[in-house]
This record gives sequence, C-alpha cells and structure tokens, in this order.
Amino acid sequence: MKRASSPVIGWREWVGLPDLGIPKIKVKVDTGARSSSLHASNLRNFKKDGEQWVRFHIHPTQRKKDLVIEAESRIIEYRSVRSSSGKATVRPVIITNVEILGLTWPVEITLASRDEMGFRMLLGREAVRNRFFVDAGKSYYGSKLKQKKKTPHSTPDDLRTLEKEQQ
Repeated sequence: MKRASSPVIGWREWVGLPDLGIPKIKVKVDTGARSSSLHASNLRNFKKDGEQWVRFHIHPTQRKKDLVIEAESRIIEYRSVRSSSGKATVRPVIITNVEILGLTWPVEITLASRDEMGFRMLLGREAVRNRFFVDAGKSYYGSKLKQKKKTPHSTPDDLRTLEKEQQ
C-alpha cells in the first residue's frame, strides 16, 4: 500500500527521457500494461565492450517524421510481449531514466514500432508502481506543452461586423 502523500499523475503525461536525448515525449500511462514501450525504428544491434547494444531512431512527436533522434542503449534482454491486439513479438529491452514531476528513476522499456498507436510511448504499471497514484480522469499533472492558439471560426455575423468596421 502506497502512502497518501504519493504524487498524482494523469492518464496522459509529458515525460523526459534524458539518457536518450528526449526532453519531452507524450506518454499514455497504462496501468493495464505491465511493461513500458517506446516507439523505435531502424534498430541496429552492435557490440560495445563485449555487451549487446542497440542504436535506433525515435520520432518523439506523433504523426511527424521530420524530427528524428538517434539514440543507443545497452540491451538487457529480449522479451516476448503480447500487444493489445493479442500478437506476441520478441522485443529488445533497455533501461533508461524517466523524468516527471521533478522525479527521475530508471525504467525497463521495450522497443517496438508504435506507428499505428496513438502515443509514441506507454508507461506501464511496473514503471509507476509505488511511485504515483494515477488519476484516470485527468491529464498532464506534470505540465501541458504550450500549443499554438487556434483562431476561432468566423461566423457570418462576425464577417458582416468586420466589413462594416472597415467601411
């Protein structure tokens, strides 16, 4: 049982992955998923100091391919993971630090293609266990990135008023 003073996070959050060079990536906090998963492409295995490593590309922004971060990490193991669709795949597992709400801790993360998913990363229950309470009804307790303000749609009355003012 976790103390009542545990910080609260929402079902969506912005987290940092400093070891991988990612200041912010939007994650889905998924207590239904045991492990965490990061979207990675172009995986290339190599040896470094006698250990297995992987170099990979990360597109940290959903639906945008223009920002590519190349990262590398030591592989701690390969693990069979069953996706939400029921398909099992063997994925490399890395350990990297995660930052949220001013806290940083190491998390095991599987690397997989998440192109078709709504989030570039899942933060599973093992990563948040005994650290946070998850408020499934709210988002962005850590912070919400500032987005461009959307211009309101003009109504016909707004256009008529504007035309009169310009005359």
